[in-house]
Amino acid sequence: MNLIFTGGGTGGHLVIALSLAEAAKARGHRVVFIGSTSGQDRQWFGESTLFEATHFLDTTGVVNKSGLGKLGALWKIVKAVVASKALIGDFQADAVVSVGGFSAAPAALAALIAKVPLYIHEQNAVTGKLNRLLRPYANGFYSSYEEGENHCDYPVGEGYFQNARVRSAVKTIIFLGGSQGAKFINDLALDLAPWLHEAGIHIIHQCGLKEEERVKTAYLEFGIPAEVYGFTTQIAALIERSDFAVSRSGASTLWELCAAGVPAFYIPFPYAAGDHQYHNAQYILKNDCGWCERQGEGIAEKLKAAIRSDIATKSAALSSLILPSGAAHIIEKIENNFS
Repeated sequence: MNLIFTGGGTGGHLVIALSLAEAAKARGHRVVFIGSTSGQDRQWFGESTLFEATHFLDTTGVVNKSGLGKLGALWKIVKAVVASKALIGDFQADAVVSVGGFSAAPAALAALIAKVPLYIHEQNAVTGKLNRLLRPYANGFYSSYEEGENHCDYPVGEGYFQNARVRSAVKTIIFLGGSQGAKFINDLALDLAPWLHEAGIHIIHQCGLKEEERVKTAYLEFGIPAEVYGFTTQIAALIERSDFAVSRSGASTLWELCAAGVPAFYIPFPYAAGDHQYHNAQYILKNDCGWCERQGEGIAEKLKAAIRSDIATKSAALSSLILPSGAAHIIEKIENNFS
């Protein structure tokens, strides 16, 4: 089949596009990507050899605009829809697969206009506005938070499963603030650092580039040999070495920790669209596999209690929430609609 993948803007969407496209190509399909000149799309796929072709159209988000800015953003989408329809025709696409985000709008809408099957992957527990709008017209909708025919295992790198193990005690803790870091999590880590050090717990801390110097200086002043990373591409290896995580609850990180069997104390980003990070973490809590607290006063004592608790039960239970090869199984479901 000829498959067009679209969507992005942020790494959370783009990592799904990458996983699905890799799975599709491994199964012998031709793959093309349509994204935006805004956001991170070009950074991820501008030099990619995975796709037969990549196209970055001049679009921006609409939701965060007002007045003339919103009209301008909508006009860009209209022009990009026309361009996407031409690209769909030139590639003779059998289907368009959207991973959401503002980058997905032109190609997804063009698929509907061209009467080409549209498939949607929703990464969060709260469906994004674009995906919610397009879902009734899609040929398939896949989510890790829904039961029944729409359920799919989240596309996570195989390495997380291969190195998974049951954690029985916290010897190493990892603080994850996301790609940009999170000042609240950084401050919480520094507040707890002496207590953790005294307990013999090694600290790994991904703090964001803007906070790297401040955080490193603080640990040096404490005399604590923490591993500090402003940004790193080796998160998988760091997670594998960890027994417990303190993290935002973006979908990709949440499911990577789940696949690795690392119990986590989630502190959702309070300004995420639709409060989706909070709802992502509620899925883990519903299955009694972790902790979630809103950022605020008194959280340090709750975190200490979680670290001192029996983590083995939660670590063992995490593996029941996700199976490997999630991306390949989604591609299989799409294939089945053409058989």
